[in-house]
Amino acid sequence: MAAVAPLAPRRRRTTAGQALAPWLLLGPALAVLLVLTGYPLVKLLITSTQKYGRAQVFGKPPEFVGLDNYKAVLTDHQFWVVLGRSFAFCAVNVVLAVGIGMLVALLLVQLGRAMRLLVTVGLLLAWAMPALTAIVIWSWMFDSQYGVVNYVLTSIGIDETGHSWLLNPLSFFAVATIVITWQSVPFVAFTLYAGLTQVPDECLEAAQLDGAGPAQRFRHIVLPFVRPVLLIVTVLQVIWDLRVFTQIFALQGSGGVTSQTSTIGVYIYQVGVAQGRFDVGSAIAVILVVVMLLISVLYVRQIVRQEEL
Repeated sequence: MAAVAPLAPRRRRTTAGQALAPWLLLGPALAVLLVLTGYPLVKLLITSTQKYGRAQVFGKPPEFVGLDNYKAVLTDHQFWVVLGRSFAFCAVNVVLAVGIGMLVALLLVQLGRAMRLLVTVGLLLAWAMPALTAIVIWSWMFDSQYGVVNYVLTSIGIDETGHSWLLNPLSFFAVATIVITWQSVPFVAFTLYAGLTQVPDECLEAAQLDGAGPAQRFRHIVLPFVRPVLLIVTVLQVIWDLRVFTQIFALQGSGGVTSQTSTIGVYIYQVGVAQGRFDVGSAIAVILVVVMLLISVLYVRQIVRQEEL
């Protein structure tokens, strides 16, 4: 008896209307994205190649200067100081936010329903609070005269009466790190908690029966399962913390030393808007966009890999 060859799967014919339907659905969103993101980006690129100051704002035609603004930025020592400070500040915040977020996510897995709901509500309240409101509250807590932090430290024997936390750059960034980490942990914790719920209990129970301790189970079973989520969260945190603006700018307004505490987002504002050097500010912004795009490549690659699995 001759073997029957398997039937080849039928290929569905795609009509022109079916091929066009996704683009019709995506069209409005792409148009809005093009207007809201594309136009400012093109305008930024054009301004970065022109001589554009306060005179051009009031009607004087801008002059094309090529890459002179980029040369001015890249040969400016202050730019590299601010960029290095921004990366260092970003690294500290990312490590703290992801580390504490992971611990909170592990705590949520172990908690009972009532306590998990209570912790979730607390995290949501911290996450939902506007950044400027959070800065005002934390500024009050670290106030040199009436702040609760100085009061508590003085009460336990560490005399901090009248100490200003924002005058010293190191303590300034410590306060900024507390504020940013406090606002970042809820997102990290919720995302990682969702990833932890996907870890099979059978694997954990089998490892426990084999004598694996909590640290070994976390390293060899939990961590491989949540590694894609962990990478995505880390990349997002790097992007957000590198372009932080509101927290630093508001803390500087509360008493911080501007020249020693600016990060790259605030520096763009100071050069471009405060000093009226819109051309140089645009060049710095374009450089920051390029850095963000390079970091975003990791995020997009990870998303594509997850969809292929």
